Amino acid sequence: MRHEFLETWHEAATTTVGLFWTAFWAFALGYAISAMIQVFVTRQTMRDRMGTTGPKSVAIGTIFGFLSSSCSFSALSGARTLFAKGAGLVPSMAFLLASTNLVVELGIIIAIFLGWQFVVGEYVGGLILIGLMWLVIRLTRGIAPIEEARDRAQASQNENGDGSEERSSWREKIRSRDSWAMVAQRYVMEWQMVWKDVTVGFTVAGIIAAFVPRDFFEWLFIGGADPNFGELLAQALVGPVAAFFTFIGSMGNIPLAAVLYGNGVAFAGIMAFIFSDLVVLPVLRINAQYYGWKMALYILAVFLVVLVTTAMLLHYGFALLGLLPTADQIRNVVDREFFAFDYTFWMNVAFLVMTLGFLGWKIAQSGWSFAVKRGILETSLLALAFGSYLWLAVGLLIGTSL
Repeated sequence: MRHEFLETWHEAATTTVGLFWTAFWAFALGYAISAMIQVFVTRQTMRDRMGTTGPKSVAIGTIFGFLSSSCSFSALSGARTLFAKGAGLVPSMAFLLASTNLVVELGIIIAIFLGWQFVVGEYVGGLILIGLMWLVIRLTRGIAPIEEARDRAQASQNENGDGSEERSSWREKIRSRDSWAMVAQRYVMEWQMVWKDVTVGFTVAGIIAAFVPRDFFEWLFIGGADPNFGELLAQALVGPVAAFFTFIGSMGNIPLAAVLYGNGVAFAGIMAFIFSDLVVLPVLRINAQYYGWKMALYILAVFLVVLVTTAMLLHYGFALLGLLPTADQIRNVVDREFFAFDYTFWMNVAFLVMTLGFLGWKIAQSGWSFAVKRGILETSLLALAFGSYLWLAVGLLIGTSL
């Protein structure tokens, strides 16, 4: 029994490190894009491009998201940047939804693990999510503390900067060494803001993947692969709950989604699970840091409504067209190979070099600080983060003695 537990511990630690290794380049890409938007794009430009909530503004926000990273944490940072710079709430949220549902790399991973039907569902569903989000916000805008949230977003973004609005154009800034030094500082600051959430989230995901038996998820998603309407709705509602326990971001959830689908969860339940990376506790907490708790809870409620509705529409739409996939197409993801000399390796090497360069530049410019915000939640999260590092270190070392 003890030997089995140690083997599982080692598997959990290896899974955590492997999943983070798989997603690191996406984190770095997203934070780099966010940092450059913060430095090179002025508030007036953002107001001119995305200051209204019309089809053009929403389309621009969606395109910006499509060109961004699929990492949920970096997408949150990018959406906060757009909103703080003066973009409307709907275009900013369109960017956020597109960043986590319409990016190319996410479609590739879904195709590998789940098949083309899920790729179509992801992209069509992403557009439906944005449209429904627009409708729900339009109907409930009166209860959304938008201006208060914008003030908080600006304060959050400028917390480690002077917040001044420079008069120089983006062409002048992009040729300026000082501007790129500011990009380096902003990039490091983004990592400083969420490293604890990332650490704990990935560690919990590895533990769940290794220790929790598959039949737990079969029990959690009632009705199996052929549910009635009530059971299907229950699966779509449970999707966010399962995502809460296994949250590691948009791409990291896909292998777990394949395991769920291979064990009898319906198409709607899987799509709701995949869409739920923006309605989990780490994301809620970061949104609360950015916008305040009122706005964070409002965004959470809007996303829950639209993702459940979208999952149901996709399921019945695919069923009507005879396109619902079958579980026998799912590849085995339990023995997944994380570390190989593939494109992920070379992307990670490139972005690791960039990260180390930005970090060194930031330290040379302003030194290094390890300031931690006060409060029970922050202190607890810090303790959990360091506890996670200890768990991972011991778990990895166990493998050398087994």
